[in-house]
Amino acid sequence: MDFDAEEFVGGDDVVDELEELRAERDEFRDRFMRAVADAENSRKRAERDRREAENYGGSKLARDMLPVFDNLKRAIDAITDEQREAQAALIEGIELTMRELASVFGRHGIEIIAPEIGDRFDPQEHEAMFEAPVPNTKAGDIIQVMNVGFMIHDRLLRPAQVGVSSTPG
Repeated sequence: MDFDAEEFVGGDDVVDELEELRAERDEFRDRFMRAVADAENSRKRAERDRREAENYGGSKLARDMLPVFDNLKRAIDAITDEQREAQAALIEGIELTMRELASVFGRHGIEIIAPEIGDRFDPQEHEAMFEAPVPNTKAGDIIQVMNVGFMIHDRLLRPAQVGVSSTPG
């Protein structure tokens, strides 16, 4: 014997209630799928934020340490041969401090951008402090390096400060 909802007592009511339950089920399924998608998006966003904090959280401190690096570099560059002979232990201490600072930078993903004279100017890594015509160069060649730059992982922390040739090629 086949079941006929129309013949069942209150048949129209049962069919209507069944349709309402199906619609409610579909709504709950849709809401559930959206909640699952939102939870997955939140998880991915939290993971991205955690990675960003791990890689770039020290950027402010690193940026504040760059003048320390610059000053140590200037001090080392200013040492004469006579001073090196007379104050060997002091100078060795300054150089060791500089190497340790560079090592700490490296452990935290900070790389030095050290362009050479003759390299091409790259606005992604360099800041042009001046332009000047210099014989035997082409426009865009680096003619002087004032300060090295720094990257932290894949982000520019500070561009290298350079002078650039304006001599027409």
